[in-house]
Parts: sequence; C-alpha cells; structure tokens
Amino acid sequence: MTSLNISLPKVLKKYVEGQVAAGTYSTPSEYVRGLIREDQKRQAREELEAALLEGLNSGRVVEVKPEYWARKRKELSERHKLAKARN
Repeated sequence: MTSLNISLPKVLKKYVEGQVAAGTYSTPSEYVRGLIREDQKRQAREELEAALLEGLNSGRVVEVKPEYWARKRKELSERHKLAKARN
C-alpha cells in the first residue's frame, strides 16, 4: 500500500477523529478509503444511468419477448462457434 498525505481544516480533522472514536472506523485512513469507495460506487451508478439514458434515447424501440431472446441466444451461439472455429 502507498501513502497519501492530506491537509484538513481542524473542523474536518475533528470530524474524522470522531468517526474513528465512535468505532465506526478503526483509523482515519480506513475512513478516507471508505469515502473513496463510496465515491467510486456513486460515479459508477452515474455512468450506468447515463448509459441507460443514452440507450433509451438512441433509436427505435424494440419489443422484447421470449422470441427476441431465443433469436439473440441463437445469434450469439453461432457467433461463438465461428470464433472458436477461427482459433
């Protein structure tokens, strides 16, 4: 693991120390890692939502019924067989 030094105003430092003292986190580093992980999850959700909205707004609507999935499975299976045959 590597180190990263950060500067905090006293109010924020006391807040982080309070989180550690409350037993929620064992160290300030653990608290900061938790914040970063939550931010990564938030960003991933935002990117997924943007991609979903882009997909919704990208073109014609396709009604998805069992026949659609059967056709897709068949197409993917055939594509997979062709790819294996090439290798």
